[in-house]
Amino acid sequence: MTASNTWSVYLVRCGDHSLYTGIALDVERRLEEHREGKRGAKYLRGRSPLELVMSREVGGKGLALKVELKIKKLSRKAKENLSVDSDKLEELIAACQGDSA
Repeated sequence: MTASNTWSVYLVRCGDHSLYTGIALDVERRLEEHREGKRGAKYLRGRSPLELVMSREVGGKGLALKVELKIKKLSRKAKENLSVDSDKLEELIAACQGDSA
């Protein structure tokens, strides 16, 4: 558990092989909320098991929201590439940082 104010973006693979993108201060806690279903995203209900495939700290909440939105707009193949190619993720984060300049 961390008391950090650093937001992370994450990708979860669902039991139906779809990918869900989210942000959180504590990804492990948020994943557990998704799995329990009470405070988790409606999209994830009934899509167990849930597997965390990628998590990356990005900074403030505003930047995390921008990165999340960019990821959500990507094709499935591009999202899959993010989970295995950290350089692609870094490029996406840098582009989002540039958007706020």
